[in-house]
Amino acid sequence: MSTTRNRDQQHHWQSVYTAHPDMYGWQPSEPARYAAELFGAAGAGSILELGAGHGRDALHFAREGFTVHAADFSTTGLDRLHTQANHEGRAAQVHTTAHDARDPLPFPAACLDGVFAHMLLCMALSTQEIHTLVAEIKRVLRPGGTLVYTVRHTGDAHYGTGTAHGDDIFEHGGFAVHFFTRELVDDLADGWHLREVQPFTEGELPRRLWRITQTVPR
Repeated sequence: MSTTRNRDQQHHWQSVYTAHPDMYGWQPSEPARYAAELFGAAGAGSILELGAGHGRDALHFAREGFTVHAADFSTTGLDRLHTQANHEGRAAQVHTTAHDARDPLPFPAACLDGVFAHMLLCMALSTQEIHTLVAEIKRVLRPGGTLVYTVRHTGDAHYGTGTAHGDDIFEHGGFAVHFFTRELVDDLADGWHLREVQPFTEGELPRRLWRITQTVPR
């Protein structure tokens, strides 16, 4: 994806959150419920959510007792999260960071217990950019730390349709999606312990996704 296309995606999400600040509501996604249980069972304390948006899942993690670092490239979404966290009295637990997923993560090595990313890795990122991001996630996780991420895959109804940008990226309604192959999932788990690849559906299309759980070896 070109730099121009990535800028277009950022502006598109900013516009979406400005027009629809609570577009996904405040109930957590099912993957976030799963991740919170998994992180809790592992005794995790500090969680990073990548692609936090307006924060429905980040707030769920905070309500479950975690310290949450919420990152997104939409400052509009993060501002909405900050307001809601204050409203719920959870501002001390929720820390927001404006961050582009193509840039290094602004955290020291081995400082986090868990990372969660719901459909962030399948946004307008090239395969190389995805590999670089997963390497960064591994860097900031402690040994035994867990990554839970979800992605749309090549079995999805939108795969191969809309505007093609190459590298399995297709655009619909202004949203560009990188559809994952199982080979890519396995490649991203190299050097990790791949615990689960769970298929599920979401939304009205429905979108077809995988929920992937992998852990940094101790």
